[in-house]
Amino acid sequence: MVRTREFDTEAAVSQAMELFWTRGYEATSVRELTQHLRIGQGSLYAAFGDKDGLYRAALEHYRTTLAATAVEGLKNGADARSAIRTLLVERIRIAAADDGRGCLAVNAVCERLPGDPATRRTVQDMQDASRDALAEVLRVAAERGEIAARHDPQTLAAFLVTFLNGLLVTAKITPDVRALESLAEVALAVLG
Repeated sequence: MVRTREFDTEAAVSQAMELFWTRGYEATSVRELTQHLRIGQGSLYAAFGDKDGLYRAALEHYRTTLAATAVEGLKNGADARSAIRTLLVERIRIAAADDGRGCLAVNAVCERLPGDPATRRTVQDMQDASRDALAEVLRVAAERGEIAARHDPQTLAAFLVTFLNGLLVTAKITPDVRALESLAEVALAVLG
């Protein structure tokens, strides 16, 4: 007879995401995960395969929730500059929270690469989605005359994603929202 799963895997992934985000992959043991999620080790392995499987599920959850929300916010912005400012400021606030926990995706890259191609793919997908959404916003904004058309939208979007990644790492070192927001204003100046 097959046992039915006795816990909510979506809630478990969300809770694991928070734990990995706060502590990092290496510093989070299977024992801590099972205690935090209030599940047995056998249940964790049955649902996710192993710690790596749960970590990948947590990264995917991050991608489909927080990262997707940031990209959607770009599409709903009043104008390009405001939408991009909002994206940068919101990401700064999230990264600086909890004494600088940073961005789960950037943390994953810093901690897990080069030996984890699955993490690389997941984070690359997030970055590609952000870059493509930014490029489209910038292309439309340039056509409307909202921003200077002196830069290729794809290149400018790649710059903004790269800048944001650096900002998110900096938030771990110096979780000072006000100081980081002033850096975002410098990046916005590139828009002309």
